[in-house]
Amino acid sequence: MTSTEEDTVKHLADIAIIGGSGLYQMADLTNQRSVSISTPYGKPSDNIVLGELNGVTVAFLTRHGQGHKFTPSKVPYRANIYALKTLGVRYIMSVSAVGSLQEELKPLDMVVPDQMIDMTKHRASTYFGTGAVAHVSMADPLCTKVADILTRAYAQAQISEGECHPKATYVCIEGPQFSTRAESQWYRQMNADIIGMTNMPEAKLAREASIAYATLALVTDFDSWHPFEADVSADYAIQNLMKNADNAQQVIKEAVTLLASEQPDSIAHNALAQALVTPVDAMSDEVKAKISALLPK
Repeated sequence: MTSTEEDTVKHLADIAIIGGSGLYQMADLTNQRSVSISTPYGKPSDNIVLGELNGVTVAFLTRHGQGHKFTPSKVPYRANIYALKTLGVRYIMSVSAVGSLQEELKPLDMVVPDQMIDMTKHRASTYFGTGAVAHVSMADPLCTKVADILTRAYAQAQISEGECHPKATYVCIEGPQFSTRAESQWYRQMNADIIGMTNMPEAKLAREASIAYATLALVTDFDSWHPFEADVSADYAIQNLMKNADNAQQVIKEAVTLLASEQPDSIAHNALAQALVTPVDAMSDEVKAKISALLPK
C-alpha cells in the first residue's frame, strides 16, 4: 500500500494495538500478515501486522520498530496514526511503560489513565497547519469507553501480581533522558501520577484522526522522587517491564474481545467533524490529498 492510495480507507481492522518498549509482537496473534504502508508523513515505525486475537482481526504496530530503533522523540507518530487510519482503525489501545509518581502505584502494577499533561517540545503534534485548520477538543484526551474496557479486561484476565488503577494523570516528557530529581518532584506537585515519553502526541493525533484512543500503562519504577526506592534506570525499568509484558498481552486479548463485541461510540469518532475550521472546498487539492484519509466523509 502506497501514498497513492490514501484516498481509500481499507477497513481491514477496527482495532489497533500499539506496542511500546518490551512489546514488539503479540505472541497469540494468528493468521499474521505484514503490511508495508507509505503515508504523506513518511513510513510508520515498522510494518503493520494484521492478524487475529481470539478470532478478532486487529492491527499491531510496534511504536519503536523492531529492534527498538526510534527514541521517543523520533517515533514517526503522524505516519503511525495515519497508516492505522487508512486500515479503517476506529480504536487504538496503546501499551506503554511508565514510571510511578505516587506511592500507591507500584512496579508491576498497571494503570489506565484518564488525563494527560504534555511536556514534549520537539514533536510534530498535528496534521493541520497552512491550508487547513482544525482545533480538536482534548479536555478528555483518552476515550473513557475504551479505558473502561481495559479496566474490565484486567479483571477478567485474573493477573496474579500487581493491581490495576483506573483514572490517573500521565505526564509525557520529551526524553530520552529520565527526569532529574527536581523535575520528578515538580511533576508530583502537578498532581501527575505516572510519567512516560510516548503517549503525546500520539493521543492528540489519534483524536485528530477520529480514532478512540486509550492507554494500558505498565509501571516499571518510581522515577527519581522516591526517598527509599532505587532511581529509575533503563536496565531496571526493562527488567520489570519484561515481567509485565506477558500480563499485558493477556489484558489486551480480553480487551479486544470486549471491544469487538461492544463497539462503543466515542467522542473521538466525531472529533474532527466538530473541529474542522477550514471548509473542505476551500482547501487546495494538495492539502486535501495530504489529509484525505482524515477528512470526515
